[in-house]
Amino acid sequence: MDDGRLPTHLWVGATLRQLSMEAVPAFVLQKGDANGGSVLLKLNMLDNGCRVLTQARDLDGKLGWMSVFREDVVDEAKADDYIERARQRDPDLWVIEVEDRQGRNPFDRE
Repeated sequence: MDDGRLPTHLWVGATLRQLSMEAVPAFVLQKGDANGGSVLLKLNMLDNGCRVLTQARDLDGKLGWMSVFREDVVDEAKADDYIERARQRDPDLWVIEVEDRQGRNPFDRE
């Protein structure tokens, strides 16, 4: 059923192109389902740890983001362990890593 949402590969690709134009390093660690895969986002703040965010939709279907950990920032080893388990559970999952010292979510822009 078509619900009018953009396929995942389109909005991920557009965001990655925008980051490239801004010279912000970003990497696709795993390509998921092109049309409906959900996205797990690793915001690598380099020496300041990592944030790991997952997609969440509200009751109206609007896309939002939430931290997968109680503490917002964790060390990279803990982030990578979580991501590996998530990849094993969901082969349709997209995993994107963005290097940004402030930990800003590029997918959360208006």
